[in-house]
Amino acid sequence: MSHTVTFAGSGDAFGAGGRFQTCFVVDGPSKKICIDFGASSLIALTQVGIEHRDIDAVVLTHIHGDHCGGLPFMLMDAMLGAKREKPLTIAGPRDTKRRVEEYCEVLMPGMHVMTPKFELNWVEMEVMREHDVIDGVTCTPYPALHTGETNPTSVRVNVEGKIVSYTGDSAWTKHMPKVAGQADLFICECYFYAKPIRFHMNYPDVRAHWDEFGAKRIILTHMSREMLPHADEIPEETAHDGLVIEI
Repeated sequence: MSHTVTFAGSGDAFGAGGRFQTCFVVDGPSKKICIDFGASSLIALTQVGIEHRDIDAVVLTHIHGDHCGGLPFMLMDAMLGAKREKPLTIAGPRDTKRRVEEYCEVLMPGMHVMTPKFELNWVEMEVMREHDVIDGVTCTPYPALHTGETNPTSVRVNVEGKIVSYTGDSAWTKHMPKVAGQADLFICECYFYAKPIRFHMNYPDVRAHWDEFGAKRIILTHMSREMLPHADEIPEETAHDGLVIEI
């Protein structure tokens, strides 16, 4: 049975090209998950017609606002407007629960007194080990080379038998072939076209390591203002907001 992946948000942190921040929805036969949930994700999901109350789990690569900053708004709406009933699991690197709760209190002061009426579960994942996220969904995080304070990871997520992998924000690491290898979809950041930039992959990096990835399908994402004008020129497949694919 096919799965779908919806690129609700495919942009960088700064709204380049008017794109929403990272939010990938993987829809399996019975489970729906998000990989990352940037600050603009509620808007992005509305644009593609996905109700956040239907999402079973969110898998976070790291604790930067453009990858997890939408969670306070999702959780607040889940308790108030959306009237969420089904359980929600948030999985991420170490300190995810504390850091997200801090975000909630900064962005929505007083939110700490609210108690969800739905089951809210947290899974904090050690790198290099497979973790059960929810029934039918596992995730193996790998070390990523990004801002250390964000506890950065690349992730390999198995959603009911299909593998979706994502670099997260990271420069090339020796772990990338394990993250990508034989994945049904490997989502790879391609931040800049020519300019080297610390803690990120650019197009020369992608080309230099292309044959090492070994994924069944690769889509480039998280493109900057400098990269976006080249997105239609390069032969590799690139993401855009609203892109839906089957795997």
